[in-house]
Amino acid sequence: MASIPVAGVTPSAAQRKVHKVAGIWSLLFASLTAIVGSGWLFAPLNAAQQAGPASVVSWVIGAVAILLLAFVNAELTTAFPRMGAVITFPKLSHGSLMAAVMSWVVFLGYVSVAPAEVLAVVTYANNYIPGLVHVHTHLLTPFGFMAGVVLLGAFVGINALGVKALLRVGNTVMIWKLIVPALTVIVLLVVTFHGENFTAQGFAPMGMQGIVGAVAASGIVFSYLGFRQAIELSGEASNPQRDLPIAILGSVLIAAVLFIGLEVAFVGAVNPADLAQGWGKLHFAGSAGPFAGLAVLVGMSWLAVLLYIDAVVSPAGTGLVYGGTTARVIYATGHDGLAFSWLASLNKKGVPAAGLWLTWIVGMFFFLPFPSWQKIVTFISSAAVLGYGVGPVTLLTLRRTLPTGQYPRPFTLKGAWLWAPLAFIVSNFIIYWSGRTTDDFLFGALLVIFVLYLIAQALRGRLGQLEWKGASWLLPYFVGMWAITHYGPSDAVIGGAGAFGFYTGMGLVAVLSLVVMALAVMTGLPEPEEARAVIFATDPEMRARELPS
Repeated sequence: MASIPVAGVTPSAAQRKVHKVAGIWSLLFASLTAIVGSGWLFAPLNAAQQAGPASVVSWVIGAVAILLLAFVNAELTTAFPRMGAVITFPKLSHGSLMAAVMSWVVFLGYVSVAPAEVLAVVTYANNYIPGLVHVHTHLLTPFGFMAGVVLLGAFVGINALGVKALLRVGNTVMIWKLIVPALTVIVLLVVTFHGENFTAQGFAPMGMQGIVGAVAASGIVFSYLGFRQAIELSGEASNPQRDLPIAILGSVLIAAVLFIGLEVAFVGAVNPADLAQGWGKLHFAGSAGPFAGLAVLVGMSWLAVLLYIDAVVSPAGTGLVYGGTTARVIYATGHDGLAFSWLASLNKKGVPAAGLWLTWIVGMFFFLPFPSWQKIVTFISSAAVLGYGVGPVTLLTLRRTLPTGQYPRPFTLKGAWLWAPLAFIVSNFIIYWSGRTTDDFLFGALLVIFVLYLIAQALRGRLGQLEWKGASWLLPYFVGMWAITHYGPSDAVIGGAGAFGFYTGMGLVAVLSLVVMALAVMTGLPEPEEARAVIFATDPEMRARELPS
């Protein structure tokens, strides 16, 4: 996507007409709409199979990890609110080469989400419209493929109507998306709860490795990642300094309460007889749709009907929001000179039209055969955390080059020199827990894209103009993370070559994270003029002090 950067892009007046109409409730609901998607429908079963009753702890760990990233990004987003802001942050702190590399990571993590949610919708709809999915392989039929293309196109079409239309639809869907899972928790706890399930085979039958492995590989991190929608819409926020921290942090906290409740209800609702062979081999009639299957087994057909309807509404709502925010990430690459300038074009509604078209076209490729929903979301989680994990690096770098004492932020994270490194370490733990197969594909894809990028720059005679210093720390970071995972333990969680154990690998990740962060902070732009200009633009008093009398 960003193979040919365009230096010094100056968007036309039409391109700059971003409509700032997103209020606090719209931003909060946009993030919640993205969080409460297909994840809650699938992840509780996957997590229970990997961690047993301790899967409840996995949801808590996932929430804490995402909250750390959310706190860091709350400061960055309020200081630098822009459409597709996650692409802007590394450019402000380290220059365009690092931003270009990270734009590929972010793009891979975003563009695959809407198709994944469409796959969930089409798969569940097969209960009502047979012929969309092959019964035995669970792959799309030609009819199902066309249905997916049309549904993804509908997401794009609604987004093209403007951010008001997107948020209006999202707010409407959000009410339903919260009521159904909350009702599911209450009903299962009251009607069919087996407390002995939490201790009969041990609370954590797979140990700590099962608990942390479930965080990355069951869909838990994928579920929480919707918090970033408020960040991508920050350029259209009417009062970003006040509303964004509340929307970002509030969405994660609300979702954490809901998800933990769902996991408790699920573990307690399982028939003890179905656990005869252990949690790892848990299976019951209708387990392809876990909560609906449980509802049918205990005779609550009315709840099963609601759940099957929600299995269409929830993923569709999430896919709709991600379709729009992916387009905004693409817009940011064009706007910031990291890709073709036409990617920054907006339609009359202030929506990134070129980004929507690219989201639809590239998204179609994700309807090709994939192993499973779980494999797809594990990849999405690893790519997304890699992209957002750079936030702590950017935060500390800008704290060094633009101290908060001289350049105050609307929202300042207290104790940033503690929380930012911790957030970076935790994000790298999640990448490590994603396993060898996922990380081989992720870092391999980045290597291929980078080689093509360098060839394009060489042909244009621009290799010497790239900001190499700002991106130099990415080499030891990416190579180190790949090597630790690839040669890590050969267990079911990592699946590496077995050169060292699981906890040794975590120790290596922590050390690598601290070394890389120190290197990254020192290689940031010494004079981040663009970042300084943005702070001036959002703080009239500071601008007045700096202007000569």
